[in-house]
Amino acid sequence: MPDAGDGTLDPALLRRIAETALEEDGWRDDVTTRALVLPAQRGVGLITAKAEGVIAGLPVAAAVFAVIDPELRFSADAPEGAAVSPGDLLARVEGALAPILTGERVALNLLQRLSGIATATRKLVEAVAGLDVTILDTRKTTPGLRELERYAVRAGGGTNHRFNLSDGVLIKDNHLAAARDRELSIGQVIEEARRNAPNEMPIEIEVTNAEEAREALDGGADMILLDNMPPVELRAVVELVGGKALTEASGGVTLENVRAVAETGVDRISVGALTHSSPALDISLEIEARG
Repeated sequence: MPDAGDGTLDPALLRRIAETALEEDGWRDDVTTRALVLPAQRGVGLITAKAEGVIAGLPVAAAVFAVIDPELRFSADAPEGAAVSPGDLLARVEGALAPILTGERVALNLLQRLSGIATATRKLVEAVAGLDVTILDTRKTTPGLRELERYAVRAGGGTNHRFNLSDGVLIKDNHLAAARDRELSIGQVIEEARRNAPNEMPIEIEVTNAEEAREALDGGADMILLDNMPPVELRAVVELVGGKALTEASGGVTLENVRAVAETGVDRISVGALTHSSPALDISLEIEARG
């Protein structure tokens, strides 16, 4: 599982990611801090929102500082998933100034990235409020950060798609291209996938038009992914499927059109942009020296 089993992040995972990011940043040889900050200097770093958004990733930031100096005291002033405004205090880290300064950039990078994803997710979820539809992410994640980015989607109110390739059967266009080379129909592809997939996994298949959707339905697909279809076509396919399979819209979904997509009656909307294109939320850390 990508988390601790209760929706929170595994502390061992957080430490591993924090250590990797800090090593990349050369934290053991912070020449600037070493040259200018005395070991005895102490203070507090105040982490503050500079824009409206949804906060996610404070446990990750805490892990960064804990790797550098376990004596630092990190306390959150905002809960994960909370809506924040410019000037809101999100957290504080207290102790020796040198390790606070050394960890500042890595902690903020991760916190800003995850909060940006949570913010974008929350906007989509709010845009479809009142409709019976689920907002999902995809596997279009930053290599090495999938667990964190998927967590941020949940913090924003979204739901996770399959975590990795072993978690479910999703027959995409290139799988179909390979199958057509073997002269297999969509129905035969679904049959073969069901026969060979482990543990009676549900079968999802990507289609691009109503004809393919009908073939997928006749072939017994459990879920049908409707790729890059305009709302008028989505609605027609949803009516065609008639609840005999779950329908998922994907491709070209934006904040501006997501409600129109949802109003077609699809069960799920997956949005790759949540994890590959969400802008980072502007967050700062300011130091207050205390002798």
